[in-house]
Formats: sequence, C-alpha cells, structure tokens
Amino acid sequence: MSEAQTQEQQPQFALQRIYVKDISFESPKAPAIFKTQWQPEVKLDLNTTNTALEEDGMFEVVLSLTATVMHGEETAFVAEVQQAGIFLARNLPAEDLHRTLGAFCPNLLFPYAREAIDSLVTRGSFPALMLAPVNFDALYAQALQRAAEQQTQQ
Repeated sequence: MSEAQTQEQQPQFALQRIYVKDISFESPKAPAIFKTQWQPEVKLDLNTTNTALEEDGMFEVVLSLTATVMHGEETAFVAEVQQAGIFLARNLPAEDLHRTLGAFCPNLLFPYAREAIDSLVTRGSFPALMLAPVNFDALYAQALQRAAEQQTQQ
C-alpha cells in the first residue's frame, strides 16, 4: 500500500464553512412592551440535525436555537437562528462519526448561534440574552440513553 493510499484511509475531520441558514426575530407586542417593567422569562429550545452531502465525507450540521421570551402572559419576542456548518468527516468509525456530528460539531456552531441571537435581540431594543454554554456532549449521551431505553421497551 502506498503512502498516499495510507493517508487517504486515515480519519479526517475539517471545518469547511460556517453560515446562517435561517434567522428571524418577532416582537409582537412592541412598542407597548417597552413601557412595562422588564421581568423576562426565557425559554430556549435547541435542536441539531445533520445531512450527508453528495461529496464523499462531507456533512451539513444545523444547530437550531429558538429563544422565546415571555413577559408575564405576553410574548415579548421570539428570536430564531439556524446556524449551519459544512464539515469534512471521512474514515471515522461509525460511533465516532455519530458523536462528532451529534456533539462536537454543535459545540463548534453554538458560539456563532449565540452571537446571532444576541445581535437580533439587541437590534430589537431588548437586553442581550447572554445564553449560557450548552453541554452538547451530555445532551448527546442523554439522547443515546433514551434511544437505548426505547429499544429495550419494544
């Protein structure tokens, strides 16, 4: 086996591109909401998906964040971002590939998504949310555990 063939079979991982796939901000009660004392309740939903692209070993990973901020019974605003990245992940064992796409890549995308959310919120004239870091490794482990429990129940 030649050196070039050996290198081709080595595990490879590289970030190719980071981009915003979708972004939105809604403030249905503006401007009346600005006349009230600010006591927000923040609900954060997050989701990740990944898709194999046509190129060998290329994947798109999308981290979706939705911040819904309530002020009493009223929705103050909803900020949503789908932060995406294209990653090269070639010759990884199946378990490592799954973990890379499900935890490692979202960890790389989160700071970009958090900045996009904060930018939207401040442009809407609200205080920045300053979202806390998310432990995607723990979320990934929980998802695996739930999947294993569902398998045993069937």
